[in-house]
Amino acid sequence: MAVNTIYGLHAVKKMLQFSLQDCQQLYCLQTKNQRLQQIISLAKQKEIPVKFHSRDELTELAGSEKHQGCVLGVKEGDHQVVSLSELLQNVEQDSLFLILDGVQDPHNLGACLRTADAAGVTAVIVPKDRAASMTPVVKKVAAGAAESVPLITVTNLARSLKELKQAGIWLVGTSGDAEKSLYEEKLSGPIGLVMGAEGEGIRRLTAEQCDYLVKLPMKGQVESLNVSVATGICLYEINRQR
Repeated sequence: MAVNTIYGLHAVKKMLQFSLQDCQQLYCLQTKNQRLQQIISLAKQKEIPVKFHSRDELTELAGSEKHQGCVLGVKEGDHQVVSLSELLQNVEQDSLFLILDGVQDPHNLGACLRTADAAGVTAVIVPKDRAASMTPVVKKVAAGAAESVPLITVTNLARSLKELKQAGIWLVGTSGDAEKSLYEEKLSGPIGLVMGAEGEGIRRLTAEQCDYLVKLPMKGQVESLNVSVATGICLYEINRQR
């Protein structure tokens, strides 16, 4: 029998947290992996049936070998429509948001989503206007991350940044004019990383909402890095400090 599935530790956890009504059954490996054990506990807490399978059986269910021992049977439909207000009701110490201020190149958005998935980002937030949105090109470049990381489009980015701050999230913006480098700032607790558009950086109103600004040390001739590359460096420095 064909099963509609979401797979991977990060994606399954988000589904159990924010789209419980779409969750039907958890299929997983019988292992002592701590992250998987947490998901099993969460599923049982939410009264979602848990069934154990071999790795090969999970691969068949997921249609991919990248399931990380965790496959969730779900109802048909789009399962990544999550509102910002829903996410902000469950802010934790390791919550990590990526805010892209006016990134218009779909290849860069796809690359940022892929890095966001790898770094365990809670959600990616983009403005509705003058920014790339989900397209087939974005999905192709994201290589699966478009299905695992919620992409939230907001009408008013400045207002959304205020909501993040009110929920206890520290906003770290990137700017070539910042006094401190990325490696000099303490990056702990719930964080929203704000990255700017290609060439222009974050807008003035966006920068004013940030709790602090950081810059990447540039030792060569070029003035800035591609936004997807800079995003990867920043996200992994946050993870390293954690």
